[in-house]
Amino acid sequence: MTTVLIVDDQPLQRLGLRILLESVPETQVAGEAGSGSEAVRRTAELHPDVVLMDIRMPGMDGIEATRRIVASGNRSRILVLTTFDLDEYAHAALRAGASGFLLKDARPEELLGGIRAVAAGDAIIAPALTRRLLDTYAYQLPGAAPDGGRLRTLTDREREILIAIGRGWTNPEIAARLHLSESTVKTHVGRVLAKIGARDRVQAVIFAYDAGLASPNPA
Repeated sequence: MTTVLIVDDQPLQRLGLRILLESVPETQVAGEAGSGSEAVRRTAELHPDVVLMDIRMPGMDGIEATRRIVASGNRSRILVLTTFDLDEYAHAALRAGASGFLLKDARPEELLGGIRAVAAGDAIIAPALTRRLLDTYAYQLPGAAPDGGRLRTLTDREREILIAIGRGWTNPEIAARLHLSESTVKTHVGRVLAKIGARDRVQAVIFAYDAGLASPNPA
């Protein structure tokens, strides 16, 4: 059972999400919040598996709420719901510690699958969408800087894996292109995440871009 905290300043939006989540046996609504500050407080109280976080809210927005939840050490994972074509803050939310994002018009099965994936520790951004987002915003936000210290802890193979992650390749794609088994790729990915201090694959993608290992429209 995956517990979910719904965060949105629109009551009707929260109701629609609650109805969807309660329609399947594998998810349970732990609670709701109508603002970023309330999301921080309720996450600390309820410890949901997943926080379904809106971005644009009055007062504390979803980015700051995400940053505070992650900084608190709470193990709840953040899944951002955003309108990508309009919301330039999506990358900032990922940088703040969100585990991924979905568009608000995602199909119900996509949203439920995304929640399951995030709860299991995976990122839920499709590779093409990852590239589109980072190609647009990776170099427009402050705070991007290479971290040579963490890079030097990687073996040559792990660095190769990080570059592949930065390009948005899935584990099967990495396995096929590098002629490795998927289990070996999974092991390498886990080691890379641990060495660079990334919570998940999304954070590894951002790290790769910040460190200059991935770039828009790679050859």
